[in-house]
Amino acid sequence: MVTKSVQDLSTLVSLSKRRGFVFQSSEVYGGLGSCWDYGPLGSLMKANVKRAWWNAMTRRADIVGIDAAILMHPTVWKASGHVDGFSDPLVDCKDCKTRFRSDNTESYLKDKKCPNCGSKNLSEPRQFNLMFKTHMGPVEDSGGIVYLRPETAQGIFVNFQNCQQSSRYKVPFGIAQIGKSFRNEITPGNFIFRTREFEQMEMQYFVKPGTDAKFFEEWKETRWNFYLKYGIKKENLQFHPHGPTELAHYAKAAVDVQYKFPMGFSELEGIHNRGDFDLSQHSKFSGKSLEYFDEANKEKFIPYVIETAVGCDRLFLAFLCDAYREEVTKNDEGEDTRVVLGLHPQIAPIKVAILPLSKKEELTSVALKLREELCEDFDVMYDESASIGKRYRRQDEIGTPFCVTVDFDTLNDKAVTVRHRDRMSQERIDCTQLNTYIVENLKKF
Repeated sequence: MVTKSVQDLSTLVSLSKRRGFVFQSSEVYGGLGSCWDYGPLGSLMKANVKRAWWNAMTRRADIVGIDAAILMHPTVWKASGHVDGFSDPLVDCKDCKTRFRSDNTESYLKDKKCPNCGSKNLSEPRQFNLMFKTHMGPVEDSGGIVYLRPETAQGIFVNFQNCQQSSRYKVPFGIAQIGKSFRNEITPGNFIFRTREFEQMEMQYFVKPGTDAKFFEEWKETRWNFYLKYGIKKENLQFHPHGPTELAHYAKAAVDVQYKFPMGFSELEGIHNRGDFDLSQHSKFSGKSLEYFDEANKEKFIPYVIETAVGCDRLFLAFLCDAYREEVTKNDEGEDTRVVLGLHPQIAPIKVAILPLSKKEELTSVALKLREELCEDFDVMYDESASIGKRYRRQDEIGTPFCVTVDFDTLNDKAVTVRHRDRMSQERIDCTQLNTYIVENLKKF
């Protein structure tokens, strides 16, 4: 048997639409650029991705969670630097009318040529702010300008004191959040890798100055181990430290966790030592002290921040890429290809598929009853159409760890056949023990 991994994103785009993971937004109207809808299986899987991250953060004894508003006071974005500095250099091709970023386009950096048509009839670069602007209130004037947030971090920073005082946590402690962000990207693309509306999972860890380097290293290791735990292959991960020219203006140190997508190693998560920039800025612009009082040592200080920030959509894509495989075997009729999503069971959208061997009522009634019993604890799919072999293949393709077949022997022995996704082995399990069997075997992945 020969096993092939995913070669290009078009394979996953096709799978995602066919099986209900991801659809083009507003497709019936021709679609909206770089906006995507998560379908029946995609919404389940995305919820699992968020749950895995959220549990990894908030089940710790030193991290709390929040859910801040998308719309914030406009001065927040002035203090953070987004109003003045959150921009990309934009160039227009006067011949083909293409617009592109000049800072990461190879043909422009090398020869000052349009990446689309090769023309050198280009405009001068101009800064393009990436924030979506809107208005609050009935009158569209400058006094009512607000922004769709370009990141979730600022909602955490402005709630630092609220969270610290209400939870009575002492530094070091963290605040985690999952939420939508919006960026008017000039060159989005690569499916759901870079989009204009996306979901972030960010945690800001507040520490005493002088301890920041230690916690920066600890969080690098913690986040690396998270990916390994959920099945990402080690050879597809790497750290990319930011050099002096790559560091953001607020950062003392930064490193990206990069994943080997089909288009090459690209950022999956950023881990940053932000120093005291954020709380100092909000203290300055709001006029309110955001110092922390260390009662044990009787001292005040502005905490430093270690940030971990990962895009939920990118992580979703990484899980799809890493899990996808084609198992090609030769037989008398040629080649047979089994497409499998080898997802970690906690990430897989469906945990168990219930498959009656035929559509006869004596089997479907038993199968439907099993489905109702199992769905109390698992995401379950019921499927009675096509041959059992084709139904197995459908479940392999969406990453379902277990298929449960109800056959005519079930009517007598009160047992079912459980098929494992990865090793394709089958076991006969008593119906009364099925729930326990699934729970125990899910832990073995």
